[in-house]
Amino acid sequence: MEDIIKIIGESLYRFQSALNESGSTLEDYIREHYAAKWSSDELYHAAAIRTTLVQSATQFLVREGLLNLEKVMLSIITDPLAHDIEHTPSIPYKGHTYLTTHSMIYSKFLACTNPNMKGIFVDSPNIRLEIESPMRIQRGRYLADFSQIDVELKRDRGITLDDYHNSVPRVTAVLREDMGRIMNLFERMIVFICEEINRINGDSLKYLGVVLEVPEIPFPAFTKDSAVRKYGPRTFEEKVGEETKSQFFWITGLLRENYDLVYPYIRPDGTKVDPATVPSENIFNYDMIAKGIDRKTGAHLPAKEVLSGAIREWLFEPIIERIIDNKVLPARPVFKNGNIENINELGGYGPFLYFASMRDDSGKPLFPDTMGGGIGVERTLYAILRGDKIKKIDDVTFFGKNPDSHPLYLF
Repeated sequence: MEDIIKIIGESLYRFQSALNESGSTLEDYIREHYAAKWSSDELYHAAAIRTTLVQSATQFLVREGLLNLEKVMLSIITDPLAHDIEHTPSIPYKGHTYLTTHSMIYSKFLACTNPNMKGIFVDSPNIRLEIESPMRIQRGRYLADFSQIDVELKRDRGITLDDYHNSVPRVTAVLREDMGRIMNLFERMIVFICEEINRINGDSLKYLGVVLEVPEIPFPAFTKDSAVRKYGPRTFEEKVGEETKSQFFWITGLLRENYDLVYPYIRPDGTKVDPATVPSENIFNYDMIAKGIDRKTGAHLPAKEVLSGAIREWLFEPIIERIIDNKVLPARPVFKNGNIENINELGGYGPFLYFASMRDDSGKPLFPDTMGGGIGVERTLYAILRGDKIKKIDDVTFFGKNPDSHPLYLF
């Protein structure tokens, strides 16, 4: 502990010296970047709306029959993520090395194993050491540590590998039905959140100069392929938002994480589809996008993603192939006599993959088929509240660690 204190102290000494060389002081820095924000009316009103957002989402999910899951911040396995991060922090404890969780995705899957469970939710912490903007601009959406309301719902469709290969039209119809069901759950949750914020926090919305509409269900939905064809690959979310009246809408079919369902992925002869050629219609995931609305002019601000989710890969064979093809692992597990012969090659995935291969006494897989998503709390607040008062995602947080804002986080 003394070594850590010394390292941190030396870092602060160098930071303070740099401030002095620029004609400033540590006091100036604390006043400008922390004291002023903590005592601001803007943060008070953002925090009031945050409270209602989290409380109403929790109330809605409990009413839907989902159960609350404990937070998981330390594990031997974490979300590999499809985008670049600086690195994954690790922590030695009791002779082993654990990772801080990028998300609780694998914990959510495993919790749904319980046969009595309809689904789970958790206000989960996340640590992602996001890379600073290469252009040194405020992107307004990234935080090194943040929270999101994670939801996972059981499907319990009982679709086997034989069905997967030989009943493609029927399985596709089931998947489309389930995707409509989970998107509808999130839409109803957003409607309830918006109703509650308008009922409880009208004065805060007015102070921040924004309008929060109660959207109509279903939200407009656009496939990624169609959006990219029309607007190009970089800013299609914002471009779709410019032509969409609704404050909330969907983009579906984004090739992304290894656990987001691509169907069909494995052919009956064992060959696989080329991910680069998979159309959006065969990718069963979704992003919810939201816009801010200026109270004075009614103008819509650029749209930002606030929720992402999917139907999950649930059969062992596709799970393995997606993990391999996304370059999460270098090898497939080799099972023998209740062990994994090459467990040393699999990082923390060994126990997870063994469980995913297991069956109960009747021969049914233990691993559940689920669907779900996570709504970023700070990200949502920034999307719907920004305007004259809220300029960047830091403005809706007390301690948010935006990689584009600070060279050193003091609190």
